[in-house]
Amino acid sequence: MTSELISVPAGRRPPRYWDASVFIDGSSADASPPGMSWRSDAIAMLRDRWRRPGRLVVFVSAHGEEVTATATEDLAEWHDYALGIADIALFWWPDPLDPRLPRAMLAACDDRQRAIHGAPPQAPNAEDLLRYAGSHGITTATTLSGMISAALGMIDSGARRTDGEREVPLPVWRSESFQRWYSAQTGAGNTLVSARLVWTLSSGSVGQRPLTYWALRVHVHVSAEGRVKSNEVVISRPDISVMALYQRKATLDDSVIVLVREFRSSASTPDGFIHELPGGSGDTGVDDQEQAARETVEETGLAVEVRRIRRLGGRQLAGTMSAHHANLFAAEVTDEEIARLRAAEGTPHGAGETERTWVEVTTFGNIRINHIVDWATLGMIAEVLLDTGTS
Repeated sequence: MTSELISVPAGRRPPRYWDASVFIDGSSADASPPGMSWRSDAIAMLRDRWRRPGRLVVFVSAHGEEVTATATEDLAEWHDYALGIADIALFWWPDPLDPRLPRAMLAACDDRQRAIHGAPPQAPNAEDLLRYAGSHGITTATTLSGMISAALGMIDSGARRTDGEREVPLPVWRSESFQRWYSAQTGAGNTLVSARLVWTLSSGSVGQRPLTYWALRVHVHVSAEGRVKSNEVVISRPDISVMALYQRKATLDDSVIVLVREFRSSASTPDGFIHELPGGSGDTGVDDQEQAARETVEETGLAVEVRRIRRLGGRQLAGTMSAHHANLFAAEVTDEEIARLRAAEGTPHGAGETERTWVEVTTFGNIRINHIVDWATLGMIAEVLLDTGTS
């Protein structure tokens, strides 16, 4: 496979497949000779440095005479499409312009996974622009060459995508949660007709930004029904590992369950808190069972030996809303451990400033009758208490 670069000017249709795509935009006028611009320099740098096997597509936003040669509404539609599907969006601001324009573009593409904003140090408002972008976690550069290097570094080797696949930007395409969802769809014989990125949410500093949440608006050809299901949104996040600490009693309703209470902004409950099993995600390189044990210590203060932990498998939590899974584990606790947990019910736990949890020791009957947990959590608890497996 050879290296190939295809430039797609504003208003032109893109090819059917590529391994990486870059969108180029920014200020229009500069001191270059007629017919030349920094855009031409950027494309030349990309062509020279794209040495990976595969195809790089470069979307070049319209400016100058190109704007008058094409219908404004057509350009707007093309611009939104190209910006939405590009793996990386480059914005270069070398010229005097209204300082509100770069900020408007920042707001339009405030995407820590894909956006790079740059301006030479001598450019008007450059310092303000770069500071503003940096404060929002967006990658910045002070040279056009540096911006191109940053883009190719983020692309790395890319990934071959065809037809509807190519509309999924690399940060989402590379995520484990997307690949599992997409493998399930293709395994069922379904086809991704089109996709539009709705949003992403990442954490960490610039250059180290794991993708936390993503949402795609998708059209899928459903093979079993011979139709296209259109305009649905697929949302996902990293999988979670959940631990059920319990004691079986003579009846199911009398069985003891350990919950944690935590304020979550999404809660629509009488007390404004979510009541759930200990669990979470976030430790790279840690297997799901160890993650469950770590979360239990953080959120309840109780350390459970790995040999006592029973694995019950993984399922989607809310299949009509999110593609992520919960991996469920369980451990039967002793009377002495229950007593310790009860004694700690008034003591907050949690990791860092963003997490504060409170232990709640209760019964399955109380949980069920008083609607304390959501349906997904109730199902996980029932699975644990009804399961008689020992491994």
